[in-house]
Amino acid sequence: MSILPIRTINPLKRKGPPATSFSTDPVLRQKTRKVSRIDESIQKLIDDMIETMYAARGVGLAAPQVGVSLRVCVIGLPEQEPFALINPEIVKKSGLRRLWEGCLSIPGFQALVPRSEKVTVKALDRNGKPIRIKAENDLLAQALEHELDHLDGVLYIDYLEDMEELVPVEPAEEEPEEVEVGL
Repeated sequence: MSILPIRTINPLKRKGPPATSFSTDPVLRQKTRKVSRIDESIQKLIDDMIETMYAARGVGLAAPQVGVSLRVCVIGLPEQEPFALINPEIVKKSGLRRLWEGCLSIPGFQALVPRSEKVTVKALDRNGKPIRIKAENDLLAQALEHELDHLDGVLYIDYLEDMEELVPVEPAEEEPEEVEVGL
């Protein structure tokens, strides 16, 4: 497995509404292509994306964030096994809530964005088996919408009226290494 470079953008270079003032890496802005065959290369991509997501301390990662324009994303919530979604699509969503959100492709910032309360997604798992995921008022619902937005070329900043709504955040501190001390 390999840690892949994450494509990032610097939102401080732009002012005004994101949709009109913000151009980025083209892969981050393209609607992705469906995966036609789940082969060894897709399995490697999934493994590398999971490793990359954890190395970056994220809870989700979409293929365009690592420069691949395919409908693949991975999600790894705290204390749960990570999973992959291939060719996912939202089949139902309802309700509205505003949540603080950040993105591995826009490091150092977060903003309040609208997200659905309930989300249902259908996709294929990494073995090609059809799955359906339902989430309600939790991090999974937010992550599903966020990652599927990436697969359609949408970034969370596109929900902002102005780039000044972005709030800088400090990078997470490294956890101290445990050291055994002899007495």
